[in-house]
Amino acid sequence: MAETSATVPALGTLLTAMVTPFTNDGKVDYQQAAELAVKLVDDGCDGLVVTGTTGETSTLTDEENLGMFRAVKEAVGGRAAIIAGTGTNDTAHSVHLSRQAAALGVDGLLLVTPYYNKPSQAGVRAHFETVASSVDVPVMLYDIPGRSSIPIAPETMIRLAQHPNIVAVKDAKADFTAATRVMAETDLLFYSGDDGLTLPWMALGAVGLVGVTTHVATRRFRELIDAVNANDLGTARKINFSLEPVVRATMTRVQGAVAAKQILKWQGVLPNSVVRLPLVEPDEAEIETIREDLAQAGLVFS
Repeated sequence: MAETSATVPALGTLLTAMVTPFTNDGKVDYQQAAELAVKLVDDGCDGLVVTGTTGETSTLTDEENLGMFRAVKEAVGGRAAIIAGTGTNDTAHSVHLSRQAAALGVDGLLLVTPYYNKPSQAGVRAHFETVASSVDVPVMLYDIPGRSSIPIAPETMIRLAQHPNIVAVKDAKADFTAATRVMAETDLLFYSGDDGLTLPWMALGAVGLVGVTTHVATRRFRELIDAVNANDLGTARKINFSLEPVVRATMTRVQGAVAAKQILKWQGVLPNSVVRLPLVEPDEAEIETIREDLAQAGLVFS
C-alpha cells in the first residue's frame, strides 16, 4: 500500500494544473507562463501540471505544448516537479508527444483516459502501457470519466500498477470505494482531481491535490495539505470550509480554465483572460455570480 506519511512523493503534494496564458491576439504567452509558474511555486506548489485540461491542451499544437513544457521547466525546474500533459485519444500521437516531452527533461507525464473513442478496458490498459513503455519517466494516470466518457476500472488500475513507470493517479471520479481497493492492493500514489474533495481524499490516503483553484488560493491549499499531513484535522476542516466558496467560484460556474483566468486577471497575475475557442470568456451574469462567490471568502475585486 502506498505510504502517505511525511515523506514527500517525487511528484509533489500540491500541484496546480496550470492555465496556458495567451496574448490578446491568441498566441501562447510563454513569458507570462514562466512568471505564473514562479508565482505558484513561490506560494507553495511543489509540482505543476503543464498543458493538461486546464491548460487548454486540446487547442494547442504540439509545438505550443512543447514550448510550454520548456518555458515552465526553465522557470522553475529543480524547484518543483514538472508534469507534462501528453495524453490524447490517439495512442501513437501520445507516444510521440510523450517522447518529445521526456527529451526536454520533464519530471513526469499526465496521461488522460482516451476520450471519445470509448475503448474497452483492455484497450485502456493497452493504451496506457504502450505510452508508459515508450519513455523512462514517471506516469500519472488521469481518471476523469466526466470528460473521457469511461472510467478506469479498479481491476484495470491494479494491472496498470504493475508497470514500472506508472506510479500515480489523478482521480476525478470520486469513487472512494474503488480507490480504497486500489490503494490497498497497489503502491499507486493517489491525487485528488476534485479541488473541493481534497480533505476527504487525503483522509482516505491520497498524497495531495492536482488542482485549478490552487491558482487563486495557493497558500491556503498548501496550509490545508500541511495540516492534514500534521494530523491536525481541526485546522484542516476550518481551511476546507473557508475554501468552499473559492472552489465554487472557480469550478462550478464556468469551465475551470475560463474562471481561473478571469480571477487571475482580477488578482493582477495575468494581463487578460483570453481563452481559445470553443471556450469563451464569462458573460456579465457569470462574472457577477463568480464575484458573489468570491466575496463570501473575503475576496473582493474592483
